[in-house]
Amino acid sequence: MADKYLVEPDVEFIKDLQKLGGDTLKKCFQCATCSVACPISPDNKPFPRKEMIAASWGLKDRLVGNADVWLCHNCGDCTALCPRGAKPGDVLGAVRSYAITEYAEPKWLGKMVNDPKKLPVLLLIPVIIFLVLGLVLKIFGVDWLNFSPAGEEIAHSKFFSTWLVDMIFVPLSLWTVAIFALGLKRFISDIHENALNEGKTDKEKIDAVGFVKALGRVIPTILKHNKFTECGENQERATSHLMVFYSFIGLFIVTAIFFVVLYVFQIHGPYQQINPVKWLANVSGVALVIGSFLMIKERLAKTDETSVYKDWYLLGLVLGLGLTGMLTEMTRLGGAAGISYTLYFIHLVFVFNLFAFLPFSKLAHLVYRTVAMAYAEYAGRK
Repeated sequence: MADKYLVEPDVEFIKDLQKLGGDTLKKCFQCATCSVACPISPDNKPFPRKEMIAASWGLKDRLVGNADVWLCHNCGDCTALCPRGAKPGDVLGAVRSYAITEYAEPKWLGKMVNDPKKLPVLLLIPVIIFLVLGLVLKIFGVDWLNFSPAGEEIAHSKFFSTWLVDMIFVPLSLWTVAIFALGLKRFISDIHENALNEGKTDKEKIDAVGFVKALGRVIPTILKHNKFTECGENQERATSHLMVFYSFIGLFIVTAIFFVVLYVFQIHGPYQQINPVKWLANVSGVALVIGSFLMIKERLAKTDETSVYKDWYLLGLVLGLGLTGMLTEMTRLGGAAGISYTLYFIHLVFVFNLFAFLPFSKLAHLVYRTVAMAYAEYAGRK
């Protein structure tokens, strides 16, 4: 006899998914075309049919802590072939958005990040922090806001003290890591419990060493974006996604190197353009701008796919980050001091938003999907 399961529909959860882009979920009539069509769905308990059932019934516990939701790359094959227009890819995207908000604390900040009416507040927060902290430093005799004298090379570190920037961004990075750590602790526990209940794994407890080894095995797949190329509908999306992905990696490497150069070797910028690290920075910046433009173009062209505020917030943030960064550099080299300093400050505001609100934004999928893929590898989901 099959196991009994008491169904307790969560109507509010269904409404939340519909607001997040899953407004077509009730059109599903369980034909299983989506699971058959998906080229990356595991043979053992494939998605997204079972997730569509759970979404239709509002089974929050079956979805939020479900690793399979993250194995989906929203390639669009299931949505294109669905005979009812239920858009399973969009529904799973809505579940992922809900899960990000569910695992990130504090909840009130997550609601702010995902509320378009609060966008001016999010942009204003770093401005206030910079100015208040700068004024405090001024009281203690620390100059934090200076313009380079006429005729001298423009240096953003002289205009806006590097110490002030790092006093904000170093703790901010630790804050982001802490939020992810707390969320991932719950996330891993939930996906393992879900996998045990659904018979996706026979491992009673997660072996940390085995999990780390599984993570190592999936990293090459992520770096090469193999899952994107297996899909049919949105294969072209892999190129723009790769450009943005590797540009962030490149800019992270550049930031880490210059941080060491500044605080260990005491070599202050600006650095020469012939510096290989500057080459990496410029190439990464250009790739970020082009990649984000392509992403926006592709999303606008896909009129059959649902786009919500979370999507546009991330795309706008990434594009703004790339444009302000490159324009700051170009105006500095062109000698336009006032414009360059202004763009630099705007760039810092974008960087703050990226770091501070990363665990609450759609970009958090980079962390959760990586962990979910590692768990699937560890559990033997093929």
